[in-house]
Amino acid sequence: MRFTRLVAAACALPLAAAATLLGTSAADATGSAYAALGDSYSAGVGAGDYAGSSGGCRRSTKAYPQLWAAAHAPSSFAFTACDGATTTDVINNQLGPLSQSTSLVSITAGADDAGFASVMTTCVLSSDTVCLNRIAQAEDYFRGTLQSRLDHVYSVIRAKAPAARVVVLGYPRFYQLNGSCRAGMSEAKRSAVNRAADEVDSVIARRAADHGFTFRDVRRAFAPHEICGGHPWLHSVTVPLGDSYHPTAEGQSSGYLPEFTAAAR
Repeated sequence: MRFTRLVAAACALPLAAAATLLGTSAADATGSAYAALGDSYSAGVGAGDYAGSSGGCRRSTKAYPQLWAAAHAPSSFAFTACDGATTTDVINNQLGPLSQSTSLVSITAGADDAGFASVMTTCVLSSDTVCLNRIAQAEDYFRGTLQSRLDHVYSVIRAKAPAARVVVLGYPRFYQLNGSCRAGMSEAKRSAVNRAADEVDSVIARRAADHGFTFRDVRRAFAPHEICGGHPWLHSVTVPLGDSYHPTAEGQSSGYLPEFTAAAR
């Protein structure tokens, strides 16, 4: 999700150790042809160490797809996830590597379709009432238009990669309620933002299941590590601006990577 304008408007585990902890070995997936699709949560925005060749997509060497590929040595690895990507962007710009030989696909997508960056900007800058109304609009979008958009992108992925195991990952809740934060958004806003994350995850999980894809819920992994928690795996408003509300490198390696690894076996 792209948050570059938010503040302007307002004012790893080592790979070998990770594989050991997860109980996997490189041999588990040898021969896999893997394609990593999606938005900034798959690109690794917020984790740092962005590949210069990825330009504005800001693909990180610490993103869970890169960590998994380094630990499991697939026969091929196409990393096309991109900061700010909607489901339409995935279809138009990311599916070139998919083929009948693709055996594994990962994707996070959906939040940018609903303009979640705009939601967070509104909530940072505006009153509780305005924030909650904007979140309600996003939830209506999740329950309505987003479902058909997810159906479309999932159908295209299946058509292009008919033999692939497709793993769809969700989004974490952003905030630990009644946590350590002493400034920033109100608890009412934080609670509503969390509720929106629950709503989009529920929609994504249902659509993924209907297409025969595997959904992995990262909310439990992030639960002790949300913003306002003692050791957050998510950035709050930060510099660089685009990292705001994205997983840290530890969020990628300890939150997303184990969930993907479990599903990719």
